[in-house]
Amino acid sequence: MSEGAGFAGAGAGKPGLATLFARRVKFEHTVFALPFAYVGALLSVGGIPSGHDVLWITVAMVGARSLAMALNRLIDAGIDAANPRTASRELPSGTLSVRAVVAFCVVSLAVFLVAAWQLDPIVRWLWPIPVAAFVVYPYLKRFTWMTHFWLGATGGLAPVGAWVAVTGELPWQAWALGLVVMTWMAGFDLFYSLFDVEVDRAQRLHSWAVRFGERGVFAGARVLHAAAVALLAAVGLGLEVGAWYWAGVAAVAALLVYEHRLVRPGDLRRLDAAFFTTNGVISVTFFVFVLLDVV
Repeated sequence: MSEGAGFAGAGAGKPGLATLFARRVKFEHTVFALPFAYVGALLSVGGIPSGHDVLWITVAMVGARSLAMALNRLIDAGIDAANPRTASRELPSGTLSVRAVVAFCVVSLAVFLVAAWQLDPIVRWLWPIPVAAFVVYPYLKRFTWMTHFWLGATGGLAPVGAWVAVTGELPWQAWALGLVVMTWMAGFDLFYSLFDVEVDRAQRLHSWAVRFGERGVFAGARVLHAAAVALLAAVGLGLEVGAWYWAGVAAVAALLVYEHRLVRPGDLRRLDAAFFTTNGVISVTFFVFVLLDVV
């Protein structure tokens, strides 16, 4: 069957582009960064941005997220094939062609660029930064256990990008909000590294879990998540925010404590809940509190 068959429907035996959206890009994971992009937009003006800005920030985030995930799948196809947890993914299993994924990357990049051109003109000069970050990230695990911080920094571009997209400015509060997301995402990505620690060792890949072990993961995640809460407080002190914002900070802190209570060294049975469910709740919850604060 030709590579172009990757675009065919179910009757041709391979999932097409729509399946890639649904199964491989995992739009549900957008819930980690998208609410913080909205938070950046809200805090940048101390109110509700225009519908135009909200719309195109959303489109930009969807395009960027789709591009990042597709690039990750494409670059890591060989690694995924050697990992029992990921070997059934479409590229390693051969049910989706490389050509289809490359085409999807091109479409996602086009969507991202169209959205970027609708926002503040400065964004037209800054768009290569996240794209370069997306390309570099999958390669880092081959060289360094610092890959988690790169992932976090990439996610941290969401609120920073939304802030500058609305105002054309980048005050220190915007960068601090980006650091919130960086430390939060890096912290929960340390937990994620526990899923594959033995496979990573066998493949000589690098991660925090491989370098520092299970207890090191928990210690590092605690420090990073404490830093995230402290940075949220710093952002609040640097802006004119109200009680709802501080209630949101308290809610994030409480949810992070709950996340760390779900799993402990030697007991990873609820790792899925700690990684996926709780962190999705954290981002959406904080967005709701910030929205209540600015309206």
